[in-house]
Parts: sequence; C-alpha cells; structure tokens
Amino acid sequence: MPKVPATARGARFTGWGLSLPDKVITNDELSKTMETSDEWIRERTGIHRRHVGGSTMSLSVESARKAMTMAGLQPSDIDALVLATTTPDRQVPATSAAVARELGLTCGAFDINAACSGFVYALAVAHGLIAIGSQKVLLVGTDTLSRITDWTDRNTAVLFADGSGAAVLEAVDGPGHLLAWDIDADGSAEDLLYAEIGGNIQMDGKEVFRRAVRIMVDSAQKSLAIAGVNPDDIALVVPHQANTRIIDAACDRLGIPAERTAVVLHETGNTSSASIPLALFDAATDGAMSGRSLRDGDLVLMVGFGAGMTAASAIIRWSSKGASQ
Repeated sequence: MPKVPATARGARFTGWGLSLPDKVITNDELSKTMETSDEWIRERTGIHRRHVGGSTMSLSVESARKAMTMAGLQPSDIDALVLATTTPDRQVPATSAAVARELGLTCGAFDINAACSGFVYALAVAHGLIAIGSQKVLLVGTDTLSRITDWTDRNTAVLFADGSGAAVLEAVDGPGHLLAWDIDADGSAEDLLYAEIGGNIQMDGKEVFRRAVRIMVDSAQKSLAIAGVNPDDIALVVPHQANTRIIDAACDRLGIPAERTAVVLHETGNTSSASIPLALFDAATDGAMSGRSLRDGDLVLMVGFGAGMTAASAIIRWSSKGASQ
C-alpha cells in the first residue's frame, strides 16, 4: 500500500468506548455440553471466558455513545458512520442504518465486511473520508458471532463471542496519528472459514492457523516498511484476538516480545471486528483486561486476519491529546 501522503489531512482519536454483553460463558460451562475442558480450551486458545448476547445494533450503539460522550460531541457533529461487522442484524439494510437512527445521526452510514480484519479496513476508510473533507467520523467494530456459532461444535464454540468497540476520529491540521496502513485479501482461502447465509461458521482450524500467521506477518511487515520503522520501535502490538498461539507465532516471527502485546481474548474470546478496538482501547483506558497501557508518543501496530482470507495492519503514533478524560 502507498505511504500516507505528507499533504493528506490527518486525524486522531478523540473518544472511544467499549461494549460487552452481560452474559458470560466460562470454559467449565462449555464442558458440560460438549467434550472439552477448561484446561483443553486454555491450552489451545488462551480463552478463559466469553461474553454473548445482544444484537450488533445494540452493542454498537452502546460503544458509540461512550465514544461520542468522551469526545464531547452531539449527533449533529458526526459526518459519517462506518460500521465494521460480519454479523449484520439483517441481510438488508446495513446495520449501520439502525445504529445511526438510534444515535440520532443525520449523516451517511455504511457497513464494511472484512471479517476479523474489519476494524483496520474501516480505519483506513475513515481516514480517507477525512482526507477528502469529513471533520468527524464515527468508527465502530462490532460482531455477534454467537448467533452464527454451532454451540455443539467443539472446534468453533470455544472460540467465538460478541462485543463492540467504537472511536471518534477527528480531522487535524497536517499529518495525524496514522503513519502507515495495509489491507490484503486472498480469495483462494475463502473456503477455510465461512458461514453460508442462515448457516453457522465452518472452519478448517489447522489451515487457518498456518495461513493466518503468514498473512499477518506479511501485512505487518508492509506497514513497518511504509512507516520506515522497525519492530524495536513498536511500543505495543494490538493483534486480532483469535488465538494466543497465532498471536505468539506472529509476534515471534516479527521479533516483538509478548510483553509488548495487548491481549484480551482470555476475557472476551474472538469477537471478530470488535477484537482489535477492545484490546486497543482497553490499553488506552486502564488496561484492566490486557494489563497493558499506552503513553503519548507510543508507536502502535494493529494487525489482524479474517475470513476471506483478509488481512490488515496499521501503525499509529498514539496521542490522548484532544480526548476528554
């Protein structure tokens, strides 16, 4: 992908918010309905529990309201809503329309479906809107994967869950926080992870693992090269929260140690489009789930993969300036 032009108008985060359903399903609870155990799930995935419930619209509205409140904005201030989701509440229309209605927005709204890479895809699109004139864009990543999960299938039921993360991006004079970005897709891997309309998730776990590590590392290396930085410069990696083994393998190949990685999937499971914002904004707030924290000036690498098979990465220079605390 091309380097962000020095002349392009940039943006920064000025507000963010998270939303997780109240209902929690533990590994022990899953072991009562299928042949598995807490130890088996933790060892293979790193997941301890997951949140399930709500709709894509309701979770999006909750996280978006928190982000708007933090940014000190009214509905009329928002120029566009971009919702990353692979689990819309209806086939038609886009769930972003219902989210905009509930928030009282009077602007354009649309969904982006890039599966678990969706938030970074949407981040790039939101920056594009700002570069051509938008002042404030509401960016949301939400998925309710529990609705398309076969809860009798040990290979998938232990992984997937529901959640949402949202952010307000506001235009700034000159370059903003985005230093580099990359989006990719390899359609030859489409059949490795999919759900038919009205059906449940089907996954070839071993092959997804093999390809996921490769495509994550490739995308991250592209963004590092575009930004002109090396792995030692990265203060925090925020990966898609799919599986600790995938995260560890990808970071090992990038040469980035585990202590510089934000991981929340032990508490959230795999929330697809929501997983990167859940981890990023946890670290930006209090690090309650990840145990990681961000400081102004930190370089952050977001990187993920998803069904398609998609991949995406972005490097930002973190700044809390302008955010209402």
